[in-house]
Amino acid sequence: MKKEELMDLITQSEAARLREVSPEAIAGLIRRGRLSVVELGGRKFLRRSEVVNFAALPGGRPAKKAGGKKVATTVSTKKTVSKKKSSKK
Repeated sequence: MKKEELMDLITQSEAARLREVSPEAIAGLIRRGRLSVVELGGRKFLRRSEVVNFAALPGGRPAKKAGGKKVATTVSTKKTVSKKKSSKK
């Protein structure tokens, strides 16, 4: 392997930081064959150029809104029970 090719290799953790995803997401892409690995000395590496140029498939989970937190909304499931007044004569 040429020196230029070695310089292009990064770890799965580095790939995750570069793509701003979790290391598990990178591992999943490798398992599904979307990213290829190079084994070197018993360790797995990815090509930086492949990670940078990776195009995600459309769909999946929506992107997070910048700086915003999700606000949980709750819906009340309580039932209002009304009692009938008994009319005694």
